[in-house]
Amino acid sequence: MRQDQSLANLWLISDERNDAVLERALGRLPRGSGFIYRHYHLDDEQRYRRFRCLQLIANAFGHTVVLADSALTAAEWGADGIYGAPKSLWPRRHGLLYLATAHNLGEIGQANRIGSDGILLSPIFATNSHPGADSHGPARFRMLASHANAPVIALGGMDFRRARTVDWPRWAAIDGLS
Repeated sequence: MRQDQSLANLWLISDERNDAVLERALGRLPRGSGFIYRHYHLDDEQRYRRFRCLQLIANAFGHTVVLADSALTAAEWGADGIYGAPKSLWPRRHGLLYLATAHNLGEIGQANRIGSDGILLSPIFATNSHPGADSHGPARFRMLASHANAPVIALGGMDFRRARTVDWPRWAAIDGLS
């Protein structure tokens, strides 16, 4: 597994449930962290306006801003990259960071084949995003991560305490950073 020093270690992911605190959360992240903007609950116009507002704040703190959408939309909106299932990230567009989601070995293989720049592997622990879903736990997470060709970002029930428990350099959260 390759460790890319230019990829942020800490990633805040937007969601309907943390929307009201995102401005404050972006300001509390260490400079140069990452921000993944999803906001699937908004219509196109509202989603764009909210993105622009949060992008300005994130940029002021030197954060990388990644959009959960197409490469075309990410380029039009001025995002630094795109986020999604590996198959949705193809074909690649020059100049964008590609962050793939993965939940199993097959999806890690897909992310490897498309040359993703980072892989968000989840769920490590129980998570509010998928109540009742099975989680990998630290040992299975490490086994799956060992098959990745790109840096792996731990996701799912993560917060500062759990990040220390897993002892993993890169992690992301919705609630755990809000």
